[in-house]
Amino acid sequence: MDWLTGVLILFLGLMASIALHELGHFSFAKLFGVRTTQFMVGFGPTLWSRTKGETEYGIKWIPLGGYIRMIGMLPPRRGDRPGHVRQISTGPWQGLIESARGAALEEVRPGDENRVFYAKPWWQKLIIMFAGPAMNLVLAVVFFAILLMGIGTPTAQPVIGSVAKCAIPAGQETTECPANYTPTPAAQARLQAGDRFVSYDGRKISSYEQLQELIRDSGGRTVPVVVERDGRTLQLNIAVTRNQMYDLKDPDKIVNVGFLGITPLQERERQGPVAVAEYMGELTAHTAGALVRLPQRMVGVWQAAFGGGERDPNGPIGVVGVSRLGGEIAASESPVVEKLAMFVALLGSVNLAVALFNLVPLLPLDGGHMAGALLEALKKGFARMLGRPDPGYVDVAKALPVTYVMAAVLIVMGGLLIYADLVNPIRFSG
Repeated sequence: MDWLTGVLILFLGLMASIALHELGHFSFAKLFGVRTTQFMVGFGPTLWSRTKGETEYGIKWIPLGGYIRMIGMLPPRRGDRPGHVRQISTGPWQGLIESARGAALEEVRPGDENRVFYAKPWWQKLIIMFAGPAMNLVLAVVFFAILLMGIGTPTAQPVIGSVAKCAIPAGQETTECPANYTPTPAAQARLQAGDRFVSYDGRKISSYEQLQELIRDSGGRTVPVVVERDGRTLQLNIAVTRNQMYDLKDPDKIVNVGFLGITPLQERERQGPVAVAEYMGELTAHTAGALVRLPQRMVGVWQAAFGGGERDPNGPIGVVGVSRLGGEIAASESPVVEKLAMFVALLGSVNLAVALFNLVPLLPLDGGHMAGALLEALKKGFARMLGRPDPGYVDVAKALPVTYVMAAVLIVMGGLLIYADLVNPIRFSG
């Protein structure tokens, strides 16, 4: 039951995010007077719909996205009368373009000449198409603000969470202590979970990061340590050894540093708005880099789906996979606050990824229409500078061959992700 509840929570969260994405487009289309005939969540046959005013609102059977239908997305060819397309074809692609123009213009009724999308000023078209991804960006900020400022993030405390029995050099796969092992300095000093460091080597301790640096710098020396345990203060002298550890500034580098043998206690601490901004900046850069490497990552998804390879836990994931993760999180034995934090973080990450993906400047993505609007602005700007006539709107219909190819790629990618999420899903390891 918990698993099903988690699946539904994530699924409904994703559907709400899709609906709000489309609401971003829809709101500004209405504001700028574009006639919008449909507002749909999902694709395929209609599950439910209701018409209010000039717009049909509904839910489709296939929950893999959504759309709004604005009239006049494709302009007539230059020289054609409004609402009329000359049937001139010099090849299969040209014929396809003209057929698409005709289908788009069939929706334009008498009196709609100023309500078509293509005739709007370039900046209005840019805002309409950016409003969808912008809504996802806002949702991502809201989710991560809830996570960091409301729930808090796990932060290492200068308190012992556990004491290691022996020293295992970094990079070794084994986690078992060898026979006749030498206990760690912390074990020899009989430090315990819950001990709070008051001072180390004569310095008052205020954070785990400070303690960690002092430990690493004290290898090979006997150091005076003061800890607080059950309200009592204990003064100890600990002989700190050396061990191979990962470098704090370069995780790929192994260094020989001081070693005590403790793991810090993690407690959630609430952060401020600056921390949210910094986190969003870092995550946005990381997500953008992942999108650049998406073709390579999809090869890994193919291998995992059909070759039995390991699924990259940080790789692409679809609606099915995200929903399954929700089920696993809900069914886990983690505390309720941890489950809530993971749900919020997952929804925030998905919204950020959807926003950045839709900004890719290729049709049929929102970024493709935004690129057309910006190109129109450049052409008009240069025409004014050179004293030439207004060049008018950009004919995005000419990019339809690329659009169809891109749409086919997106369908294949979506199908592959669904299959991989079913046969070899990314699993929650908490």
